[in-house]
Amino acid sequence: MFVQAAETEVLEHFDVLIVGAGLSGIDAAYHLQKICPTKSYVILEQRERIGGTWDLFRYPGVRSDSDMLTMGYSFRPWTSPKAICSGEDIRDYITATAGEEGIDGHIRFHHRIQRAAWSSQEAKWTVEAVRKRRGGGDEPVKLTCCFLFSCAGYYRYSAGYLPEFPDLDCFKGRIVHPQAWPEDVNYAGKRVVVIGSGATAMTLLPAIAKTAGHVTMLQRSPTYVISAPDEDPIANWLRGVLPAMWAYRLSRWKNITLMMCVYQLARRYPNLVKAGLIRKVRRELGAEYDVATHFTPRYNPWEQRLCLVPNGDLFWAIRSGSASVVTDEIDRFVERGLRLKSGKQLEADIVVTATGLVLEAFGGAELSVDGRSVDPGKTLAYKGVMMSGVPNFASVFGYINASWTLKADLICSYVCRLINFMDRKGVRQVRPASLDAKAEAPFVGNFTPGYMRRALASWPKQGSKSPWRVYQNYIRDTISLKWSSIDNDQLEFSNPPTNGSAALPDDLVHMVR
Repeated sequence: MFVQAAETEVLEHFDVLIVGAGLSGIDAAYHLQKICPTKSYVILEQRERIGGTWDLFRYPGVRSDSDMLTMGYSFRPWTSPKAICSGEDIRDYITATAGEEGIDGHIRFHHRIQRAAWSSQEAKWTVEAVRKRRGGGDEPVKLTCCFLFSCAGYYRYSAGYLPEFPDLDCFKGRIVHPQAWPEDVNYAGKRVVVIGSGATAMTLLPAIAKTAGHVTMLQRSPTYVISAPDEDPIANWLRGVLPAMWAYRLSRWKNITLMMCVYQLARRYPNLVKAGLIRKVRRELGAEYDVATHFTPRYNPWEQRLCLVPNGDLFWAIRSGSASVVTDEIDRFVERGLRLKSGKQLEADIVVTATGLVLEAFGGAELSVDGRSVDPGKTLAYKGVMMSGVPNFASVFGYINASWTLKADLICSYVCRLINFMDRKGVRQVRPASLDAKAEAPFVGNFTPGYMRRALASWPKQGSKSPWRVYQNYIRDTISLKWSSIDNDQLEFSNPPTNGSAALPDDLVHMVR
């Protein structure tokens, strides 16, 4: 579908433009095909393959940090016996879904979106991107769309977060960041220090410890860790006695209910849950291990995400002596390792900086509405899906206390319902427009990991009540996004102005700068 933009420029036009061909992008495309079958769409993916996060991350041991019975798509059963599986298995699952549903034919790889501009006069987005030429270099591309749907995740793909470590250049060994793991890293028999205490560090440690000389996880402060089997015996039994989809749905709801109960218990009785988690670690590591120093966090459970350890592999590596945990701060790098503030020195041949992500909204694209730049930090999140004052735009941000895909499924369904409602109503644009609500909290509430704190100022805010409140609750969101009416006084539906004016209403101007 094409539209003449100027004498020498022809822009390709789509009803919906999806940003990203990862877990969420394929989910969005499936829902569009099913719920809005007459709508044209395209997926722009900056990388060369399907998979998003699960194609980017290639570090040793990379795996899911949620069970695949809830992280899998609602419409496609996860049939592997392993509920906690490798990144490669997840990537294959996403790719197979795209192929079997005919979604892969709508994907354009090597397309990185730079900016998107909304015109109220024309009721469409103009999207500017660059794509890689086959012979090298980039070339500009422009497309237009009626609805822009960002499924690009929440962090920068080009590089992870690296603090400014003193005297980093003094170190004579190799420094590697997990987000850009080189294929030629050989850690067999080497001394490896992994800086960090999040899911990435705890995944790397047992994977590297199998062949490394010794692996040390260096952390400033501990994280809550829970061990669980990588197979779900109830799900596997159900799969043997029921049709695949029925077994999947029952297993999925079982795990959703369990996750919600554990989260609510942790929020209401944090000391009880904290004691239980630490007690389990002591059972794994023995009475003589210093659990108080290395595995007792200063915060309450679920103020940051719990780290899942499949089959206790982290604890096995520590018990075997092939790995250890040091809780201290870095003073400086030295030629053969790191000097700590306690005065201790860690010798290393390889240092892995599992120091986190850099948050990046909407794949790094700059947004503007009628010539005014959008500052996401000055907007309110509508149902955790749209931004106040920004028309025909939605994005996926999954749960912080459960599997990402649970929220993605609901958001994709909601966006499709919204598009169909607009067609029935005979309107071409919609924006969350109410200014009655005030910003009360960050988008993620009191979720406090470092990578979130570093970027909260540039992320949408949430209000104190629905629809401006971002709930971390699957049942609430199912009611809000799947079953509640689309039409309400918080959404402004309209058609392009007929007088040639594309100005924003006065009460929306402060949402964009």
